Amino acid sequence: MTDAIEPRSNRLKKWLSAVALMTAAGAIMPVAHADESAAKALFKAMSDYLAAQSAISFDFDSNLEIVTTQEQKIGLASSGTLTLNRPDKVRMSRTGGFADVEVVFDGKKVTLLGKNDKVFVQEEVSGTIDDLVDDLRNKFHRPVPAADLLMSDVNKQIMPLVTDVKDLGSGVIRGVECDHLAIRTAEVDLQIWIAQGDRPYPCKYVVTSRLVADGPQYSVEIRNWKTGDEVAVDSFAFQNATNAEKVDLKDLKDKISDFPANFAMGDKQ
Repeated sequence: MTDAIEPRSNRLKKWLSAVALMTAAGAIMPVAHADESAAKALFKAMSDYLAAQSAISFDFDSNLEIVTTQEQKIGLASSGTLTLNRPDKVRMSRTGGFADVEVVFDGKKVTLLGKNDKVFVQEEVSGTIDDLVDDLRNKFHRPVPAADLLMSDVNKQIMPLVTDVKDLGSGVIRGVECDHLAIRTAEVDLQIWIAQGDRPYPCKYVVTSRLVADGPQYSVEIRNWKTGDEVAVDSFAFQNATNAEKVDLKDLKDKISDFPANFAMGDKQ
């Protein structure tokens, strides 16, 4: 018999070699489409479209990569929903393997609910969705998924930081044909897939760190995009249906965490 099964280690080496060749070949393909002005125009069209929508809702799948002290990448996957009414109302829920959280903002107060531990934090936060995004990121350390894309002027938010932008041509996300852009800033690399046609919404958004070794990524894939009258009516009022306990902001990190209990930041074990 000459049809012996090839050792698994050899098959793996061949597969990795094939992936490396495809990656190398793909690395030179975008040059043909690397029109900076066209890429900026596509991004601006998306920004204008988003700003014009008074109500938006969508479902999403996200993946947060972390790098361990052994230089191993691990992805923490979650899914959720988001509904917003401009200029000052948002409801977002996200469920993952270690966290089940909800954020509600009614223009006057923001509430962060940890459903697993039945606790919530509530703070006075007045202003617009832009103000909320900044507070969630800087004060609460709980950024909204793809938060940059929720701002009132995405183009103004991102483009001043951009050092390079390319139009990589067409891509398909969940059956939707998209324009694929690659954007660089001093701190991160961004990729965004924008639906083609008269509704240029973001279908997928990937952020890769340039400041952390091994380039961990955060990605969000969007589905069930709805706007205007398609969006279900929401009062954006916090309903404490589970009789959750109110805790102080200083206890937020310990009570509502995105990471499993055996994860530690930095050099802690």
